Amino acid sequence: MKSVDPGENFESWREAAKILLTDGVPPGEVLWENTPGLFSEMNLAENPETYAALKVPADFVEMARNVCCHCDPSKWGLLYRILWRITKEGERKLCAIASDADVSKALMMQKNVRREIHKLHAFVRFKLIDTDKETGRERYAAWFEPDHYIVEAGTPFFRNRFANMNWSVFTPKGCAHWDGGRLMFSAGISENPVEHPDALEAAWRTYYRSIFNPARVKVKAMQAEMPKKYWKNLPEAGLIGELIEESRQRVRGMHGEELRPAKPMPRNAYLGRLREMSEVAICAGPLEGQSLVSKLLATGDV
Repeated sequence: MKSVDPGENFESWREAAKILLTDGVPPGEVLWENTPGLFSEMNLAENPETYAALKVPADFVEMARNVCCHCDPSKWGLLYRILWRITKEGERKLCAIASDADVSKALMMQKNVRREIHKLHAFVRFKLIDTDKETGRERYAAWFEPDHYIVEAGTPFFRNRFANMNWSVFTPKGCAHWDGGRLMFSAGISENPVEHPDALEAAWRTYYRSIFNPARVKVKAMQAEMPKKYWKNLPEAGLIGELIEESRQRVRGMHGEELRPAKPMPRNAYLGRLREMSEVAICAGPLEGQSLVSKLLATGDV
C-alpha cells in the first residue's frame, strides 16, 4: 500500500497519478491522503519528468479539472480509478457512460463544482477598500463562502471583467488577488475582512429594488437559485423579505382592481385586411384557407 499526497489541485494530483500509472500501481494499492499515514509514502519529487506523458481523452481531463475542486476527499481515488480503467483496461470511452458508477459520481461532483462557480460569479459583491494616491487605481475586496475549492477555477472571470482595478476575493477555501498584471492565490482565511459597508452597498440595494418585479416573484424558485446561506454577504439581501411582502400586497391590489375597458382597435387598413383574411381562412379550413391567402398575397390585395 502506498500513501500518496495528491497536493491541492489538478496539476499536483496529475503528477502523482502519472508516476503511479507508470509504475503500474493499481487503485486498490493507493491511499490518497494529505498527511503521512501508516503506509509507505511515495516521494513525488524524484525526477517526475522521467515519467512518460500519458495520452487520455479530453473529456476526462475536463472532468478531472472540475472534480479536483470538490470538497470530498474521495475525489482523488475516484479519479485515479477512472484514469486506471481508461489507460490500463482500455476503456477509452468510459467518461461517456453516465450510467457507470464511478463516472456517475464524478459527473455529480463536476456538476456541483460548476454550479458553485456560477454562484461565485453571481453573488460576489466587491467593496471599495482604498485608492492608490500615486496612480489613482482603486482596490476592491469581496468575501465569499464556497463549499468547494473553486477560487482558482472561478476567479479568472473577475480578472477578465475587472482588469482596470485591483481586487481580492477572500474565502475560507483560498483567496485570489489581482494587481493589474498578475492573478495570485493565497491560503484561505476564516473570517470576513471586508465587513464595513460602503457606498456600493447602497447602490446595489437601489438597483435591486428597481428591477424587482412583484408580479413575477416565485419565492421557492428564488431560494433554489439563491440559497439563504449567501444572503448574509449580499447587500441587497436585507430587502428581500420586505420586497416579497410588498409584492404580495401589490399583487392582491392588482387582482382587486376593476377590469379596464379594452382599447379600441387601431384604424389601420393593412391590419384590417389581415384580420379579414384570418377570418376567411378560419372559415374555409386549413388547406383552402392557406390557398386563399396565397392568392391574395400574389395579387397584391394585402
